[in-house]
Amino acid sequence: MNFSDMLRTAERQNGSMLCVGLDPEPAKFPISLHGDASKIFDFCATIVDATADLVIAFKPQIAYFAAHRAEEQLERLMAHMRRTAPMVPIILDAKRGDIGSTAEQYAKEAFERYGADAVTLSPFMGFDSVQPYLKYPGKGAFLLCRTSNPGGDDLQNQRLSTVPGEPLLYEHIAQLAQGPWNLNGQLGLVVGATYPAEIERVRSLAPTLPLLIPGVGAQGGDALATVKAGWRGMKGETVAPIIVNSSRAILYASSGDDYAQAARQVAIKTRDVLQAAKHSA
Repeated sequence: MNFSDMLRTAERQNGSMLCVGLDPEPAKFPISLHGDASKIFDFCATIVDATADLVIAFKPQIAYFAAHRAEEQLERLMAHMRRTAPMVPIILDAKRGDIGSTAEQYAKEAFERYGADAVTLSPFMGFDSVQPYLKYPGKGAFLLCRTSNPGGDDLQNQRLSTVPGEPLLYEHIAQLAQGPWNLNGQLGLVVGATYPAEIERVRSLAPTLPLLIPGVGAQGGDALATVKAGWRGMKGETVAPIIVNSSRAILYASSGDDYAQAARQVAIKTRDVLQAAKHSA
């Protein structure tokens, strides 16, 4: 199945819009693993096993592995997720953005080395920095659009010109992703949960694209507002999916030996809040 099919299957099968972000920080690991970077795989695999039936996707963040020389552990984790939850798509959070042969190598890293189903990208360098990823049939690519960090205003919230009616940069990105850049229906957008009004604006400009929405949980994004702004459906069936990411609130729900059970309980609560919001959206 392609990424879009996997996404819809996981949403339906697990009754979920929740994505668990895998951002392992050994300094925050539970006491039994605390500070041990060699245990990154063990920690993440345990979280995966505890939440695999609750999520629409998993999102490992590559920097958290590379910073600890744990790329081999990430490869093992990707293989583990594929065995444990073969119908749950994996989004490699890499935020790559380069052109030509370099972009081809990054695409190879994401889809061939790690076997991801989708990847996050920066569109700042234009379409030729995105196109190499679209050459992989069935894979997805999420373009940074309106991100959850305050500094996103520096560029994303600026108008392209002084001409009245010209779009903001993030609006332009949404229009490109919905339109001429989306050659094979592979694109999605990253929009932060901390900006529900902008989520709604992006959804109006990109009515069919999947939205990856980080920022719920530790970053303070509101789950109810997020779903109302971004999810679209008819009679409970999804027309335009959202993937709502939570990382730290789930990963570090407990510092004790019960960390897997605690992570599961937070994931259940978050999933259920999102599902309830869908029915009132």
